[in-house]
Amino acid sequence: MSSPAAFLNEVPGWFLWTGIFLPVSALLLLIIAYLSWKIRETEEELAMTTDPRETASQLRHSRPRYRHPTHTHTHTCAERT
Repeated sequence: MSSPAAFLNEVPGWFLWTGIFLPVSALLLLIIAYLSWKIRETEEELAMTTDPRETASQLRHSRPRYRHPTHTHTHTCAERT
């Protein structure tokens, strides 16, 4: 008898199910969920841009993804009192 067949004859079914099949299946499902989440996130970012070349330029120059609005005025200590 070959060694894989002998191994499968000696290993109980519950061990194969809970020790190998379930963890591998759970890991694959988590990878699929993560990748689909990242694809959705990327599609949302692409939908916010008006021109695809703008996105390519941002990625090439590694600018931040979102720009925060700058303040138009500043307060000095004299104005606060």
